[in-house]
Formats: sequence, structure tokens, C-alpha cells
Amino acid sequence: MTKVFLKRKIANRVFNGHPWIFNNEVEKIVGEVTAGDTVDVFYNDEKFCGRGYINPKSQILVRLLTRKKEDINEQFFYNRILHAWQYRQKIGYRENCRLIFGEADEMTALIIDKFNDHFVIQTLALGMDLWKPAIVKALQQIFHPKGIYERNDVPVRELEGLEQVKGFLSEPFDTNIIINENNLKFHVDIENGQKTGYFLDQQDNRRAIQHIVKGADVLGAFTYTGTFEIHAAHYGAKSVLGLDISENAVAQANKNAVLNGLDHICKFEAMNAFDVLKQWGKDGRQYDVVMLDPPAFTKSRENIQKAITGYKEINLRGMKLIKNGGFLVTSSCTNLVHPEMFFQTIEMAAKDARKKIRQVVFNAQASDHPIIWGMENTNYLKFLIVEVTDK
Repeated sequence: MTKVFLKRKIANRVFNGHPWIFNNEVEKIVGEVTAGDTVDVFYNDEKFCGRGYINPKSQILVRLLTRKKEDINEQFFYNRILHAWQYRQKIGYRENCRLIFGEADEMTALIIDKFNDHFVIQTLALGMDLWKPAIVKALQQIFHPKGIYERNDVPVRELEGLEQVKGFLSEPFDTNIIINENNLKFHVDIENGQKTGYFLDQQDNRRAIQHIVKGADVLGAFTYTGTFEIHAAHYGAKSVLGLDISENAVAQANKNAVLNGLDHICKFEAMNAFDVLKQWGKDGRQYDVVMLDPPAFTKSRENIQKAITGYKEINLRGMKLIKNGGFLVTSSCTNLVHPEMFFQTIEMAAKDARKKIRQVVFNAQASDHPIIWGMENTNYLKFLIVEVTDK
């Protein structure tokens, strides 16, 4: 097996368990290098570091799969997926969950979402992509699913020399399915929805709004397919209006409202939230609860300041629409914006909106997306509820 030797000075994250090894951390390679192959990695003193797959085309030269001298084969992937499923069951996830969350499940560059009997996978690096048949086989053996679909239509694959693809990894099936979440039903478009078709990472947080929305007039922005808004209606909101710039998302959201018999309370409209919230603030509109769940405003460190400006602006506009003593529900899914930075941004928005805020709830993503200390990319979602009062 090809051997990769690290430099004497490498980032502490490698010692502390992070699986990424960058090109500039490698001293030498002994043996042939074939992209996607399994290699052994050693520290500068020749002590064993781990075993993983290599790709010279990627800035991340090696991604470790294990710190043990164990075979990387079909059984390895079966064991890892089975262990991940047993863990999810222990912490209360059975029907829908993120079954594999990349590095957090020691399966770097692999995402598997479980929608009841259907599975959606993403293999985001060449080495993992080559093991796709083994991954599919393991899913079939463990779950006997109704269908498996790949959503590898993501640009990050091109950094690995991979094409963007999507399609069936099992016998074809109807990719428009219905899932259950918190006693509600939602349409999921596996083939054409965002990411893997549905955002499972907020499924626990959607329950957190149940007390603050009772009898409330609720506004939701960046609603996507309406999950937060439909939960609000289910938990007793008087009226709910959801906004999203996408006509397709709004159509799906309205379908979800009908599916749950809540379309008399819950309405969705296709609008640009940035423009609308600013205008409605000038118009003097007021709501008991405003919910903001925007997309990631940046994927790169270079644009962090721009992202913070965007978060501050949208939260400021949201706060101006809230009645005295009402609530702001707000999220950020940009892992580059750390929790402390997010808090500061909300605080600045409150100051500029001339509002006082009091924290009610602060959560990360749902627990089926485990957080590993020292791996920043596993701790990405910030979910915050604050009471908003006039100064």
C-alpha cells in the first residue's frame, strides 16, 4: 500500500482526529499514487496516523476513514452504516434522519439522508464515490429500501475531478414522496428539491416554536416548502404567511398546507423577502412572530463580512415588524459564521432596530447531524428564538 508521510509541523486538527490532510502537510509519498486509492498515512516520526483515500487533484490530498490498521472493504462500509443507524435509533431517530453526516460519522465526504423507506446519497469526493456500489449494497442489506437515489448534482464534486450527476441507484421509483414529521406530513421532491430534497437538520427546532405561536399572527421568510410555517399553524397560530422567492417552493408549500388541512390558516406567496420586509416595515405592518430561515449567505471565508451584513440586515428588518413583546425566530446555516459571531450580529440588528432582546432558545442542528468537537464543519446551524421588546 502506498505510504504518505506528513511533515513535522502539521495542524493540531490532524492529531486531534480531523480526517483532512492537505497537500502542504505532506512531506513525501512512497509508492504509486492513483487517484481514489486507499493509502496509509504516517506522522513524521513514522508512527501510524490512519488509513484513507487519496486524490492528487484535490487540495485535500488525503481523507482519512480510520485511525486503525483495518481493511477498507465492503464489510467496512456495512459496519459503519449499521453503527450509524444503531446510534440514530438510540437517540430517538427512526423514520427520517441524516443517517451519515460525513466526518461526524467517520465517513468523510459521504451524506446519506433517510426518508422513511427511501434513501438519498451524496458522494462528494473521488475516493468515496468509488465505494458507491458498496454503500448501496450495505443500504440494501440493512434496510431493504423502496428506493435509493443519488443527488450528486453539486459543484464541489468538480474540485475532485468528478462530474455532477443525479439518478437512481436502485430500481426506479416515484421521487415525489410524503414523509411524517412531528405529526405532520410533507411532500419531498427527492429528484429536484434543494440539497437532498428536504432539510432534516431543523426537524427538532421546528418543535421549539410550539408555545410562542399559539394565537399569533406569524410571518415566515425564506420559507422554502413551508415546514416552519405549517408547524406554526399546527401549534395554534391564528394566521401564517410564508414568503419565498421561488415559485416552485411556494407551490410545494401550499401543497403541504393542503396536505395537513391547514390551508385556511397558512398561505404562501412568491416574493423577495429582502425587498418586501423593508417595505412592510415602512408600511407599519406588525406580527406577533417573525421567522427567518435564510440560505447560507457564504460558502467561503472571503465573503464572511458580506454574509454578516446580510444576516444583520434581514434580522433588523424582521425585528421592525414584530409587535412589542413578540418573538423573532432566526437561523443561520453558514458554518463559517460561528455562534458568537451570530449572536453579535443579532445584537447589532437589535440595537439598530432600537429593540431589546431576551434569549428564549438557542440550538444547533438536530442531533442526527452530530457535532464533533474540533471539527468546525460539523457545527454549522444556529437556531435562535428571542423575545423582542421596544426600548
